[in-house]
Amino acid sequence: MPIPDQQLEIWSRQGAVAESRDTYATIKRVLEHADAPYHQREYVSFLQGSYGNDTNVIRDSDVDVAMRLDSVFYHDAHLLPTTQHAAFQREFPGQATYSVHLFKREVTQWLSQHFEGVRAGSKAIFVPGSGRRRDCDVLACARFNYYYAFNGPYDQNLAEGICFFLDDGTQVVNFPNQHAGNCTTKHQATNQWFKSMVRLYKNMRNQLVERRMLNDGVAPSYFVEGLLWNVPNAYFGGGNQASFVSTFNYLFKADRSGFLCANGIHKLFETNSHTSWNSGDCQSFLNAVERLWNEWR
Repeated sequence: MPIPDQQLEIWSRQGAVAESRDTYATIKRVLEHADAPYHQREYVSFLQGSYGNDTNVIRDSDVDVAMRLDSVFYHDAHLLPTTQHAAFQREFPGQATYSVHLFKREVTQWLSQHFEGVRAGSKAIFVPGSGRRRDCDVLACARFNYYYAFNGPYDQNLAEGICFFLDDGTQVVNFPNQHAGNCTTKHQATNQWFKSMVRLYKNMRNQLVERRMLNDGVAPSYFVEGLLWNVPNAYFGGGNQASFVSTFNYLFKADRSGFLCANGIHKLFETNSHTSWNSGDCQSFLNAVERLWNEWR
């Protein structure tokens, strides 16, 4: 039988806000303290992920904080025309002596002086929660510029993102500000339905994992947001059931090969990419959602 609207309403609600806000404030104060070893560098910290995008649900535990180094930047300028690439190399000829690797090391050491159990993972620095403070992942990253055109420092076209490196040296590039901005625009364009539907789908995923109908990790929150971001605005609204049925039917039948991530830059589906979703995992997720809807009890 279909899932009752009362249950869908519960799933569409935002999870705990106060604890995540306070956690971010606590971590931010430490990260931006004047005594930090990297304080003389240019950097900025900001909230990202589900809490940053207001799509968090009750089961979401980690608060995601980006700590972006701006003193140096990484780039992708190789697609520029020859003359523009030459202009770029003249403007930025050398290599910086400070790197995101050193930055991550200093951020980890500084956090370890203020919180117990801090450990650096391949991707982020984990700060365990304590009391009302939630677990937190701090991503030490650097500014990344993706260039569309470069004729000089005052005549350029680029997308500004972030990058970090995994333990094996793989560079991962993402665009969190564009993601957040596009999700907010989508939410406004759908009369405030987009983020509610993201939370509903994420809670359905959590139900599927708990019922062992879907393996954990098959449908990461970032990709679920991206999936729904590709649904035309007209499919949202009219109540939770109507909005869910319309968006699901669209996604199930659509040619998803051309979908983009919510940042509007990366492809949502691409093989062997850290920033894209496996299309088979997406289909498994949708199949499981359909089964949950039809067999709800």
